[in-house]
Amino acid sequence: MERSAQSAASEAVTGLERRMPWLATIAAVSPFVGLFGTVMGIVDAFHGLGTAGSATLRAVAPGIAEALITTAAGLFVAVPALVAYNLFTARIRGYASACDDFCRELLNSLEEIPVRTTPAQRPANSEATREVDRGLYK
Repeated sequence: MERSAQSAASEAVTGLERRMPWLATIAAVSPFVGLFGTVMGIVDAFHGLGTAGSATLRAVAPGIAEALITTAAGLFVAVPALVAYNLFTARIRGYASACDDFCRELLNSLEEIPVRTTPAQRPANSEATREVDRGLYK
């Protein structure tokens, strides 16, 4: 029974953790995607600078704006994903602890229930025999 209870608790926790690696991956990778967009925006700004032939704000502004937008987008995705990952991890850890506690309490309760004996195994004229015959448990 102990192994069955532990297996059931483990399966429940594993089911909850099934998609957690995706959140962790999104939280870890999205700043780098934003950084890549930033680099590409800066490259575009330098390309605009080279095409215009003069160093004006009009030549570099679109590339710089794209760079800032991609940086913000990467952080906009990463921060909520990281917060959600930490929140869900803490809740799953609490749920796993509650499952383990419940399994232990259930097994302790089951161990306290006395085993019924057959009439041949019971001592004659004992108080325990009379209570078991009436269907009562101590």
